[in-house]
Amino acid sequence: TQAIVKEGKLYGLGSNDAGGALASLLATFLHFYQQENLPFNLVFAASAEEEISGKEGMEALYPTLPKIDFAIVGEPTLMDIAIAERGLMVLDVTVQGVAGHAARKEGVSALYKAIEEIKWFQNFQFEKGSEALGPVGMTVTGIQSGTQHNVVPDRCTYMVDVRVNDQYRNEEVLKIIQSHIDSEVVARSTRLNSSGVAPDHPVRSVATHLGIKTYGSPTTSDQALIPCQSIKMGPGDSARSHTPDEFIYIEELKSAPAKYIALLNEFGKQLVLR
Repeated sequence: TQAIVKEGKLYGLGSNDAGGALASLLATFLHFYQQENLPFNLVFAASAEEEISGKEGMEALYPTLPKIDFAIVGEPTLMDIAIAERGLMVLDVTVQGVAGHAARKEGVSALYKAIEEIKWFQNFQFEKGSEALGPVGMTVTGIQSGTQHNVVPDRCTYMVDVRVNDQYRNEEVLKIIQSHIDSEVVARSTRLNSSGVAPDHPVRSVATHLGIKTYGSPTTSDQALIPCQSIKMGPGDSARSHTPDEFIYIEELKSAPAKYIALLNEFGKQLVLR
């Protein structure tokens, strides 16, 4: 789509998510590029396929980079700092029954069995909650069963969206679910784990010092594919993402680099003190 500037807004697909963060982080990198004796080394990485969690994006790029201790992931956060981010698993569940004629009350309905399992997904509470991210969340988002009105279905499939907090790894949550569900439960992928920074990470005190709001993010980004500690921070508002009239305010673009620079300068002071 064509980029349009109107009434202080830059309209265009990807302007808010996450072109604004991309441009602002690049401007920040260029600000520090000529400086000598920095207390840290900066690496700027522009990656693709974030929206589809593709294997040719950050997952392919990260192993080619030097050792990374800490990362700022550019996403629209209103320049607040997401100190933790939920992991994501999509589950495919296959329920087996026994076919029969509905009029004669024959068979075992896979659909009825699925309903009982779905009730479990709706009501189950995982033991460990998170201060930043809350409990693990599970939502059944689709179901398919049956081909004829008079045949008891012998097969039912449904899918589950699972948002994992920072107290569990995806594989751990998957095993807990499989221990409660008799049907076949298969994860499409377990690679998008929760992420963030430790409670004692210096960026937390930097945020406090600069008066930057911190929060736990319910959405998934390239953070899930970065094995080092990381935060998510950038201009724009997540609520504007994936909308027909996606935009970012010009003022947001102008002010974001200065906020990134202030964060990194204060972060550098913390490193020197340590």
